[in-house]
Amino acid sequence: MSDLRGFDRAVFVVAAARFVNVLGSGIVYPFATLYFYGEVGIPFTLVGTGLFANSVATAAGTLVGGYLADQYGRKPVMVASMALSAPTLAAYALVTTAPAFIAVATAAGLAAGLFAPASQAMIADLTPDAERDEAYALLKVASNAGFGSGFVVGGLLYGVAHTAVFVADGATSGGVAVLLAVALPRVTDDERAETDESATDGEEDASLAATLREWGRAVTQPTILALALLNVGFAVAYAQMQSTVPVFAKLTFGLSSEQLGTLYVLNPLVIVLFQLPMVSWVRSWRRTRGLALSALFWAASFVAIVVAHGAPVLLGVGLVGAFLVLRTIGEILHAPLITALASDVGTVEERGSQLSVLEVAKRLGFGIGPVVGGAFFDYGVEALLWPALVGMCLLLGVGVLSLERRVPGAANGRGHSESERPQ
Repeated sequence: MSDLRGFDRAVFVVAAARFVNVLGSGIVYPFATLYFYGEVGIPFTLVGTGLFANSVATAAGTLVGGYLADQYGRKPVMVASMALSAPTLAAYALVTTAPAFIAVATAAGLAAGLFAPASQAMIADLTPDAERDEAYALLKVASNAGFGSGFVVGGLLYGVAHTAVFVADGATSGGVAVLLAVALPRVTDDERAETDESATDGEEDASLAATLREWGRAVTQPTILALALLNVGFAVAYAQMQSTVPVFAKLTFGLSSEQLGTLYVLNPLVIVLFQLPMVSWVRSWRRTRGLALSALFWAASFVAIVVAHGAPVLLGVGLVGAFLVLRTIGEILHAPLITALASDVGTVEERGSQLSVLEVAKRLGFGIGPVVGGAFFDYGVEALLWPALVGMCLLLGVGVLSLERRVPGAANGRGHSESERPQ
């Protein structure tokens, strides 16, 4: 915890906001599909259509949020995202038809998508390069602590009134908007004003066409695109925990949903306990080396599933648990390191837009992962899925290492000393 003492107070404000916001998501997450399919009676395919619309809208909102964060500052975009999320999330409680569900899901995705690139860019703005990995790790801890707590609160609320979980989710977003508006400084707005004075003099620079060209250059920077491509692969691996692995565990070992849910507590538990120590452990490494180690942990997690095929029930369940622990360690290393690396590759003026590309790539991978994994199951060759994922993870490690020569040492986390740490 000593690594956190020098952080700007605003970093802790963003982390607290993230905890409360994700607490709301955790309240809803286990019950949304159950409610709209089982209680409202919306066909499952249309529920899936709404969830897909939400994912696409979130990706679009992320791109817009990154651009707006660069143009108008991080704080206004974060506050606006949460203020808009409050009514759109609460509106789920009023949904009674499939078209209404799809419309609300789309609006909620657009509002929520604005937040991530703005918040990540603000963390980068507020922390020196030597501290950035730990700062993003703190956000990860806050997110998972909030998500796990939300499961408990949501279970209590859903038992009282089903729609209460949606109202509570909207209320948490409204609370976060107030917290950010009151407690978060307009640091990046001041920086933006200084940048505008030194960088823009004529009408040509202020034109929409010039702005869009600058945005296009920012999001197509070669290293950012390479990191985004790698992030698609990592997200494909991430997605298996929610899609194919539960099906494998249920079909192979007969685990009930309650047993599987209990086993899956390993994921947030490992993150809360080991996120900060692990990132602190690799802080002297090049970030690309830490990401390569992350890919190895992902590969090892899928090896555990390969070995679980044909294993006795007790051993098989233990190997599924080993999968969860190993992939979570991979997640612990991946999320803060790749975000910190992307935030340092470009300039402050481009940071929000470039981080939004990383988020969109992750969303794309989350969408591809279940489709690819499901195809292996549908065609009866699911046993080949896990070796294929092992190979993909090893290729991700090679791809990350191949970036080392293209990334400056400072951006790659190399050469930081204790003297760079804020006192």
